[in-house]
Amino acid sequence: TERTRYHRPMPLYVIERAFAEQLELVGDDVRLIEEINDDEGVSWLFSFISADRLHTYCLYEAPSPDAIVAAARRANVPADKIVEVSKFVPAEILA
Repeated sequence: TERTRYHRPMPLYVIERAFAEQLELVGDDVRLIEEINDDEGVSWLFSFISADRLHTYCLYEAPSPDAIVAAARRANVPADKIVEVSKFVPAEILA
């Protein structure tokens, strides 16, 4: 018999990076980071830049914090703080 597999959703993480002002990515940079992320099994969802332009806060799906750290090291970008979050609920869903 065929078994139905239930997969647990990929964990979500918010990553704080202290480099927002130096963030000047061009197309080739973005493609390289995407390739590295794919290799490490992490997916960037979106980012915010703080109002003082000192930090970025990025939401990622990843199998573990270690995968995020590995991708960040390979891409030569910081991952100063990584916090697992339970789920993402857009405001329009709550309205």
